[in-house]
Amino acid sequence: MKYYVVFFLLLMTQFTWSQKNLTWGIEARTKVGFLAAHHNTLYHLPTNLAYAQELSFFIKPNGSKQWHIDYKKPLIGITAFAGSVSNNQVLGRFYGAYQFIEFPFIQRKHFQLTAKLGNGFAYGTKEYDPITNPKNTAIGSHLNALICIALKNRFIFNRHQFSIGIDISHCSNAASKTPNLGINLPFLSLSYGYTVGESKNVDSIKNYTHHFRKLYFGATGILSQKEIYPTGGKRYAVYGLSLFSRYLFKPKVGLEIAFDLFSKQSILGYKTDIKKDQLDIVQMGIFAGYILPLNKMHFILGMGVYVRDKYQPDTFLYHRVGMRYFLKNGIFFNVVLKSHFASADYFETGIGYTFKYKSK
Repeated sequence: MKYYVVFFLLLMTQFTWSQKNLTWGIEARTKVGFLAAHHNTLYHLPTNLAYAQELSFFIKPNGSKQWHIDYKKPLIGITAFAGSVSNNQVLGRFYGAYQFIEFPFIQRKHFQLTAKLGNGFAYGTKEYDPITNPKNTAIGSHLNALICIALKNRFIFNRHQFSIGIDISHCSNAASKTPNLGINLPFLSLSYGYTVGESKNVDSIKNYTHHFRKLYFGATGILSQKEIYPTGGKRYAVYGLSLFSRYLFKPKVGLEIAFDLFSKQSILGYKTDIKKDQLDIVQMGIFAGYILPLNKMHFILGMGVYVRDKYQPDTFLYHRVGMRYFLKNGIFFNVVLKSHFASADYFETGIGYTFKYKSK
């Protein structure tokens, strides 16, 4: 989790505060929802509605860079989050912050339909404890990743903005500490925003960050850890290597195909009556994912299948969702959540290199 927080802070600095002379404003949002009990061991937790408040600082690009134009000048910003999760006595309250980008799908003079993607971290006031809080079967740590996905109807009148939307917020620690079934909160929201400062549109393309219609090859080294059941059990290291090829079709569309090698030491603690060695626990997989390139940052979403998995501790399919941050020399930093459907496996933190990479 600490690597995830550091990565979030680096991206927040690059992606938000590096922008200059842009339209900016603030937005206050109130949300009401419920705890979605996605596992039978969570059915006892929802006792009330969930309430949350958010305060956001946002900026709107002025068109001075290529990606501003490609994505129709999306809103970018930081949101502070505070809320209950339907059961304060067991689950407590959550406080956090996340960076976000809000893409406009439909734009009219006084109306926008937008999709918001956000990621950050949250602190929960309650965690699982076998003595003082044994009913908390959802969260085993105070510090967790926070992900928010929203669809919003935004009405704009000069500097004033009103919106109604639906979203889902997710908190979990990606199996760094059990239990880790996670918290999923669907919300209905209302907000008011005000544009404080406005700048003139530039609409001049100054740079292209990536070459498109080009095939890239490279490798990613992965290092992580995970804790397995029973709760409070041993933490195991995870090592991985991903050999990939990527093709960027155009500014908003890319494809990745990868061959993955995993050495998940926690498999040694699975079916302990069976003797295993390091070669036995190596998993191999083939992965395909969609890439959303956004300046120096790429979002990745995809699914893989294990082609070698001797002990099959999980399903034969695995999934990735996360982001990479690219430097000009081809080196990139990787923070991706690996999961098996709704069950988190671990955070893939690591460093990768793209061969013959050029940026201008």
